[in-house]
Amino acid sequence: MAGDSPRLNGESAQHVRMLARLGDVLPPVVVHRETMRVVDGMHRLRAAQLRGEQTIAVEYFEGGEVDVFALSVRLNIAHGLPLSREDRTAAAGRLLETFPFWSNRRIAVNAGLSASTVASLRRRSAGPGGQLGARVGRDGRVRPLRAAEGRLRASRVIADNPRASLREIAQQAGIAAATAKDVRDRMRRGQDPVRPPAAARPGGHDIPPAGPAAVGPALAGMRKDPALRTDAGRMLLQLLSAHCIGDDAQWERLLAGVPEHRKDTLAQAARHCADAWLRFAGELETPRG
Repeated sequence: MAGDSPRLNGESAQHVRMLARLGDVLPPVVVHRETMRVVDGMHRLRAAQLRGEQTIAVEYFEGGEVDVFALSVRLNIAHGLPLSREDRTAAAGRLLETFPFWSNRRIAVNAGLSASTVASLRRRSAGPGGQLGARVGRDGRVRPLRAAEGRLRASRVIADNPRASLREIAQQAGIAAATAKDVRDRMRRGQDPVRPPAAARPGGHDIPPAGPAAVGPALAGMRKDPALRTDAGRMLLQLLSAHCIGDDAQWERLLAGVPEHRKDTLAQAARHCADAWLRFAGELETPRG
């Protein structure tokens, strides 16, 4: 089934005929498993049909429907028939509407534009993006501007859809998944979703931020748990240990070791890994009936 393409003028018949004449095995098309819509590869699919082929290789995308268009844009600027500037500008406008909390640079990289162009589009947009309380950067980190507003938006998302996953709540409210979990937990306890200032809490101290420094001791404790001494448990702890880098200097060394021509590819791979971990965390935190 055809997907929501970022190409304003649809597929190019000339490009389809060119692919059909090549005679090579066509690379897999990317399909959203939930809706069975093509995310990337409509030219390849049309070329296979033109050849009279009955099947084509497929790679499935398991993410939410809200992420499909963003992935389609990102894949279409990475290979194949390039998107026109008009296509990319229109796509950036849609991304601003769908993900108003994404930073200008993150949308720019996704749409193949400059950050200044996206900033200009945001200023001209009638949408709420400029008034959000946070932005999510290319590194996936949420940089809050007005934290209370993000928590209130999350509470409205939860009230409208109590079964929403943490990832969905975080995306729609423009907050971190950890904050979304805290808001949901507070609402379940009947508390205000907005945390009071540190001075108003017992002891006057905030909860320390979660991060690699907090993961290390937790991993050490889990390694002693007999319930996790299974093949799956050992693999999970090994993967978590490999991803637990808390030293900024280590990150700087890793960044310095990436060649310029591989930055975009590695960024996409890192983002896919981060999305997978977020989905895994959401599944763990979803109550089972």
